[in-house]
Amino acid sequence: MNFTSGADVSELLSLDHIRTQLIRLEDTIIFLLIERAQFALNEKIYQAGAFKDELGFDGSWLEWFLFEIECFHAKARRYTSPDEHAFTPLDKLPQPLIKPQALPSILHRPSATHPSVNVNSKILDFYVKQIVPGIVSSSRLGLEDDGNYGSAATRDVEVLQALSRRIHFGMFVSESKFLSAPHEFIPHILNPNPEALAGLITKPAVEAKLLIRLANKARVYGCEMDADGKVIEVPDEEMAARGKIDLATIVSMYKDWVIPLTKDVEVDYLLHRLEDVPQSQIDEWMKGTAA
Repeated sequence: MNFTSGADVSELLSLDHIRTQLIRLEDTIIFLLIERAQFALNEKIYQAGAFKDELGFDGSWLEWFLFEIECFHAKARRYTSPDEHAFTPLDKLPQPLIKPQALPSILHRPSATHPSVNVNSKILDFYVKQIVPGIVSSSRLGLEDDGNYGSAATRDVEVLQALSRRIHFGMFVSESKFLSAPHEFIPHILNPNPEALAGLITKPAVEAKLLIRLANKARVYGCEMDADGKVIEVPDEEMAARGKIDLATIVSMYKDWVIPLTKDVEVDYLLHRLEDVPQSQIDEWMKGTAA
């Protein structure tokens, strides 16, 4: 998103604008997964303490990579943007070296009662345990460890950052839907009902189209071309063996992890949406029931 001081908040929160951002992130995530799939599993980089002697770090090589990269990005004020969430706790990262931008107020931020929604620990867990083994074909590469620890971790970090941004975009979806009809959400926030809130934001037909679109994109982006630029048609089940990614893994990643975690983010955000909001504003929103 273009979070400049002069940005139009209503435009940033329009569902059409948000949908465009999410579709672009689909492209980014698929291409980055294709890049990661060119390397072996390299399971060692995900094992805590495997490089302790070299790094003096108790976590995994990937966690160390994340920390070092996020330290640099924090100095460049990346995590002052509302659509960016670090995997490293913010109190362990350095402060920005340049003055943060005066960004428009888009998301509701309770003063100090509730920390910003962050599900990065869950994203890291499912990515390492489910996604990487699913996209890496040992039969194609011929080995489980190719020693490309730096290259593999670099691609991992890029995928994780894109997945995090995509999933946490759920807060913008929630804010947009809440502002469009606050009176529908307020009763389920005041009398906390996560199931009812999930029902208000869930669109099964939209989710079904997303999965179809995702499979088609993965099939197109993962194809190969001959010397004349013509697509080489291969069955879906052979795509990983031909050097790309497994379509089923990409679709299941969204179906089983990305969509459910996004929904968790959306509901968690809504449950705290009225904190520090004046009662007069809540009353004004509730007048919408008569509209």
